[in-house]
Amino acid sequence: MEVEKFIDILDSDFYTGVPDSRLKALCNYLINTYGVDPQHHIIAANEGNCVAIAAGYHLSTGKVATVYLQNSGEGNIINPVASLLNDKVYAIPMIFVVGWRGQPGIKDEPQHIYQGQITVKLLEDMGINTFVITKDTTVNEVADAMNKFRCDLSKNKDVAFIIGDGALSYGVNVEYKNGYTMLREEIIHHITKISGEDPIISTTGKASRELFEIRETNAQSHKYDFLTVGSMGHSSSIALGISLNKPSTKIWCIDGDGAFLMHMGAAAVIGANNPKNLVHIVINNGAHETVGGMPTVAFNIRLESIARACGYSCVYSVDNFNDFDKALETAKSNNELTFIEVKCAIGARANLGRPTTTAYENKQKFMNYLETL
Repeated sequence: MEVEKFIDILDSDFYTGVPDSRLKALCNYLINTYGVDPQHHIIAANEGNCVAIAAGYHLSTGKVATVYLQNSGEGNIINPVASLLNDKVYAIPMIFVVGWRGQPGIKDEPQHIYQGQITVKLLEDMGINTFVITKDTTVNEVADAMNKFRCDLSKNKDVAFIIGDGALSYGVNVEYKNGYTMLREEIIHHITKISGEDPIISTTGKASRELFEIRETNAQSHKYDFLTVGSMGHSSSIALGISLNKPSTKIWCIDGDGAFLMHMGAAAVIGANNPKNLVHIVINNGAHETVGGMPTVAFNIRLESIARACGYSCVYSVDNFNDFDKALETAKSNNELTFIEVKCAIGARANLGRPTTTAYENKQKFMNYLETL
């Protein structure tokens, strides 16, 4: 169905969320209509953050907000839904719009399969009534579901629309870009060149896909890399756990700005533990590019200042390959916890592939390699 009709049915004044590819039509509509506007639309750091913002909106206006998220973010909403929204606590009504990755019967990536199987159950276990929208769902069916949901909302209960593949459409093309020129894939090329046989932990999304293809192109082994194909925001913590147990080995973490923001507290824990063998690289294009390109707030803050405040010893922020290569060379040779922000353009090759090995195979090869270090 056309996203404009869905918006009309929801009849909501305020939206907050974390972008998702299944919800690209909705996200593009909100950006094209409101941009990022504190009165109508906020792109948050993580899904729990969205719930809290929406709760504040309800407390201050008496109105019901809409929260959008990929189903992978359900884990982040469990605590605020159960301990804040639930009618046994504050009884705050909310509309959730959930992108259904890993929908049973539809081929998807391995990190989405189990999450897809439990998507509806997780919501219902939290007392949230659900309605699934597919490509075949009619406008009248959605309107009828919303009419029933209004009864739930009037009783201060939460409801959720689960959006299947291709269920929403939007006829307007929205282009996302920034003023930087470095390309992420080329940035990762430079990292693999300097890192040599050092282990690399890469974040979810296109960064890991590009790292995999770079190894293929260079005829290099994938044993050096742990591809965090899911678990957005946790790559740096995985890298911390490895670096603390392999103190004589340089460990490289390739992170993204959206992932860094999602669980930014991880940087404080890394700084407090001060693993001198860890190099934390945040490739910052100011966008949730893998799911469509919607903006993050990463260009509105100073990531390098945050890293310094968290205790990183060596901190760099670069936007060209000359400065980047100098920072990489220093990081390779020194024995200090290092943070490198790389500001880059939005964009990837149209023919970018996906890993051809399973996640389990990746883990086994990586662990076997770590045993030799």
